[in-house]
Amino acid sequence: MQSSIEQAIILENLEEVERLLTEEPPIIDEVDREGLPMSFLAARTGNLSIVKYIVEYSRASMNVTDGMHRNILHYGAMSGNLELVQYLVERVGMSPLSGDNELLTPFDIAHFAAAEQTAGERIYSKYACFHADFAGIEDYFTQVVGFSYEESYRNPIRTGFYPDPSIVRVGEDYYMVNSSFIFFPCIPISHSRDLIHWEIIGYAITNPNWAKLDGLEGGRGYWAPDISYYKGRYYICATYRLNDTGTVYRKQMVVSSDKPEGPYSEPVFLDEDGIDPSIFTDDDGRRYMLLNRGARIFEISEDAARQIGEASLLFYGDHKRAPEGPHLLKKDGYYYLFEAEGGTGMGHRVTVSRSRELFGIYEPCPYNPILRQMDETAPIQRCGHGKPVQTPDGDWYMVYLCGRQIDGAYSILGRETALDPITWTADGWPIVNGLKGPSVLQKRPLLLQEAGEEGHGDCKENINWVKEFALQDSDGEESKNLLGEGSRLPLDWMTPRPPEEDAIRLEEGILSLKGSRLPLSDVGSRNILLRRQEHFIFTASTLMEYLPMQEGQEAGLICYYDENTWVSCSLSKEQNGEYIQVKEHIGEQDIIHGKTRLAEALTSIEFTVETKKLQRSFFYRINGGEKKTAAQLQNVYYLCDEGLKKGKRFTGAMVGLFAYAGEENYRAKFLNFFYKINI
Repeated sequence: MQSSIEQAIILENLEEVERLLTEEPPIIDEVDREGLPMSFLAARTGNLSIVKYIVEYSRASMNVTDGMHRNILHYGAMSGNLELVQYLVERVGMSPLSGDNELLTPFDIAHFAAAEQTAGERIYSKYACFHADFAGIEDYFTQVVGFSYEESYRNPIRTGFYPDPSIVRVGEDYYMVNSSFIFFPCIPISHSRDLIHWEIIGYAITNPNWAKLDGLEGGRGYWAPDISYYKGRYYICATYRLNDTGTVYRKQMVVSSDKPEGPYSEPVFLDEDGIDPSIFTDDDGRRYMLLNRGARIFEISEDAARQIGEASLLFYGDHKRAPEGPHLLKKDGYYYLFEAEGGTGMGHRVTVSRSRELFGIYEPCPYNPILRQMDETAPIQRCGHGKPVQTPDGDWYMVYLCGRQIDGAYSILGRETALDPITWTADGWPIVNGLKGPSVLQKRPLLLQEAGEEGHGDCKENINWVKEFALQDSDGEESKNLLGEGSRLPLDWMTPRPPEEDAIRLEEGILSLKGSRLPLSDVGSRNILLRRQEHFIFTASTLMEYLPMQEGQEAGLICYYDENTWVSCSLSKEQNGEYIQVKEHIGEQDIIHGKTRLAEALTSIEFTVETKKLQRSFFYRINGGEKKTAAQLQNVYYLCDEGLKKGKRFTGAMVGLFAYAGEENYRAKFLNFFYKINI
């Protein structure tokens, strides 16, 4: 039943609204059945007079958000009332670029509603007034933010498990590396010409004998790489993190190549303790490596293969908590020292200090932190570990890691990569995005605009309801076969630790996967073929050709975090027959769901997982027949950093294929693998 104030707002009865709020001021804090505050409801009706009264005379707060983290301007944009939107922006100070939990901004709302209105389709909001001017609102937002929707991009620029970014520009090309931990190949190298669109082109370590990942627990391996360029060669360094079982836990790894994609040289390891190395070359040609804690520095040889000086502390950091990720930039006579501080959780940040001399006294920036998410309810959190890069046109940007949480608790996509502009103050300090924290929508770099390319498409990719960003599958729905054609897997596939010899064969897009000798929960389990989960809402499926199994063997589809936490949907062989089952592995516990014995002769099995945030629904189809439910899981919280307190957990959820053989031989044959962004 509607309250009196709700009825008055819906009926747009200003006189009654004034009377009710004068007599009983607290009722402005009521919410309707959708959970909307009365101020949001008023904005959605488009009645400017009522909104003005609520803003200027009631006790309503203008910094509240609803359950989707939408604010009053989101609802004002839905109304289609340009004058109301102008009031909220100019007099209340609301931003057209504020994002909700799905990264939807008021700018998005106006853009999509204007397109629908122009096409004569439904109006975005059923509450829009008859004379709604969505095109006018979009034009107004363009003036306010200084760029059109077509000139925008959306953060994160790399969704899914792409943590700890480091970047270098060589000519007009940008190259980025990210942490890979125990996954093989090690340390992905991505390329871009515009800072927005990225593609993996190679890896720093592709030789299984050089990877040194055998026996390492999930979350160990290669941490926080850095990429740099010197005298025609690309250098990648990273921390090599071992298990906590010996006296040495950390070493620094260095490889180099004359090609950004590789192949790279055999890794060398420097026995200096610390994490997050980066290489800096001074104007005199002397080369240095920086490490935490704080920013320690030591000289290295020209080929970066040897340490030739003792480590010393340049500066501990401004925030004084968990200082790491140091990078040096020399500009205008200053050495600028960028550090990540505050830990990798909600307090993560980027700070900067500077000195006129490399080993001089470093002065902290008065604007620190130059990047931090101050709104703990905003969709993009955990922002830090940034490195600056300059475009050929002289503009500056910073790539940095971030995380998006489900229900404010679970970063199931892992730590991702975002991008924001750097501007330099009159007194020579760099600040990121005007000290406003991470952006959701941002103006694309000038280089892309001058090229005349369409770049705004990807800015919609993370809004799950946008149809244009689903891909095409065999059923006519939109999806993409990610196994590809020919004898080489696409470069975004990986395995936990190097696979067994001859484990993966790919011929004309058909994958033959050798069953691992060890179970999925063992650090020695290798033959698990994975790709990053890049969206909160998606469907993945695979068609597996039936090949006879022996007792104890199984194969199928898997949602994977590490050896401690995963869930699979598979065909398994037991003494009395073959079964479809869904298995959760959480810590030391296995939980079986939906175990179904198969009575019919098998030729093929299709496995599907439909994902909606923390929900997983598993299905199977036998011999192309009816689609049946295997199990529905409501909360796979364990597929993320926060899901289990065991070991190191810094990666992200993945999805892919697996086979387990035990001591006998078995190969699973997969005919395809589809990944679809759900609507």
